Amino acid sequence: MNRYSALAADVVAITIFAFLARVAHQTEEMPLNVSGWLSTLWPFLIGVAVAWMIIVLAHWDGAQLAPAGVLAWAITAVTGLAIWGLRNGEFPHWSFIIVATVMSGLLMLGWRIVARFVIRAKSTAIA
Repeated sequence: MNRYSALAADVVAITIFAFLARVAHQTEEMPLNVSGWLSTLWPFLIGVAVAWMIIVLAHWDGAQLAPAGVLAWAITAVTGLAIWGLRNGEFPHWSFIIVATVMSGLLMLGWRIVARFVIRAKSTAIA
């Protein structure tokens, strides 16, 4: 998997994360629509961008679970939650921190784990 595919997979993972968050937490003030979804998405996309700048500068394989995947997940979660807190003028509720961290981790690390198994299966089938 090349660097661009890995970056795209992280963007897709966070896009799904933001969509699921909007589905779960739609309100009259923030209904399930494109605007609400983008409002949820952009802080975490900034986190993905920051993480990927570090991944590129460190010359890491972005598809690897560690260190790239763990770093991408941690920076994405912290950045997204920090921007949310600044935007809303309050510290995120502990339950939001847990859910956002776990779900983003499942998605961002999950695709890497699946990719590793697929690559191993392909190499075993060829050998």
